[in-house]
Amino acid sequence: MKVAGIDEAGKGPVIGPMVVCGVKADEKDFEKLRKIGVKDSKKLSKSRREKLFRIIKNTCEVEVIVIEASELNEMMKSSSINDILFNSYAKLILNLKPDIAYVDSCDVNSKRLSEKLTEKTNIETISMHKADSIRTEVATASIVAKVLRDRRIEEIKKEIGDFGSGYPSDPKTISFLKKYYEEYGEFPPHVRVFWKTLKRIKNISLL
Repeated sequence: MKVAGIDEAGKGPVIGPMVVCGVKADEKDFEKLRKIGVKDSKKLSKSRREKLFRIIKNTCEVEVIVIEASELNEMMKSSSINDILFNSYAKLILNLKPDIAYVDSCDVNSKRLSEKLTEKTNIETISMHKADSIRTEVATASIVAKVLRDRRIEEIKKEIGDFGSGYPSDPKTISFLKKYYEEYGEFPPHVRVFWKTLKRIKNISLL
């Protein structure tokens, strides 16, 4: 049976793209990946993710959607981040055409998301919270998404400077954005304009 796993990297950052990945392989192939150490990308070192990434690319069919911050800014004028993720998940499932798909839930109600994706794609889809810790298929997708996003972040840093992780919880990211805004009166490229973090920084800078 052909099984797919889908996950994202970069839903929450204020800087950089969101990467959504789908992988498909036979059940036995995912079992082999589990045995060589494929698990939630957050529990792996960067070098280990890179090594596993190469193996995954040779084992699975891989589909990726990269949504740059500028694209997210346009899309979020009319859609929520969860709507955007839902549409990305559906597109990946339709492209991969597995017998069954497992996805990391972007909805507080994972059962509702399962039903909506199954209805939209006509492919049985099971949504779970923390699916990357439960299903090897989703962990596999999480590694690919994380590696590709990290590579893109390094490219962006060469363009605008070192901003840390890009997450609002990262003091280095906040410090970078504050300094940039104070110096230029605007935020740098690759920033998500709908994030409340930017409004707070603007308000602090006006004091």
